[in-house]
Amino acid sequence: MVGLALVGSQAGHLLAYQMRFGAAAQQVQSTGAHSYFPLLVKTTLGAIAAAVLAGLLLVGLARVLGGRRVRPVSRPSFVGLLAVLFTIQLAVFAGQEVVEALIAGSPVGSAPDLLLWGALGQLPVAVIATLALRWLGAHVESAVGSIRDAVAALRAAPLPALTARAAYATPDRALLMSRVAGTSLAKRGPPSSLHISTH
Repeated sequence: MVGLALVGSQAGHLLAYQMRFGAAAQQVQSTGAHSYFPLLVKTTLGAIAAAVLAGLLLVGLARVLGGRRVRPVSRPSFVGLLAVLFTIQLAVFAGQEVVEALIAGSPVGSAPDLLLWGALGQLPVAVIATLALRWLGAHVESAVGSIRDAVAALRAAPLPALTARAAYATPDRALLMSRVAGTSLAKRGPPSSLHISTH
């Protein structure tokens, strides 16, 4: 949750600057103390995409191994989760703005200014992150349980033992011949004289 909040704070930072500076937001965020920001946003978006794909891969793997749809487990409270994500994102945004102002040697924005722009940028991102975390988190938790159960079942299943069984337990030649050739050879006598017929 903390990782998602840190990643989400950068998306909220981008949104806050877009609302505050409009078309000039890209210019403001790529110069001076903000010059690190474009690379940070690309990395953040890549991390979000990788996390979502990894979660979906786990859910898909659990579905394949279990042969059934993954049922989500209980989900945390939406309001509680939103409050935690929003608080962390807002704190990161404010701290980031203060550090950037100190590095640039410019005056630090007032607390109400930071809270206003931070809330405008961070709240929509926190809502989306909360929805995603509740859905994906519940499914991933259930998927991990299903995968764990499937692996435990594979470990517990005994492997069939290979047994060697002799085809013929006795070396008796007569018994062997009777089994192979059948009973007709045992009752057969010497060859009789050939009948030559003349027509």
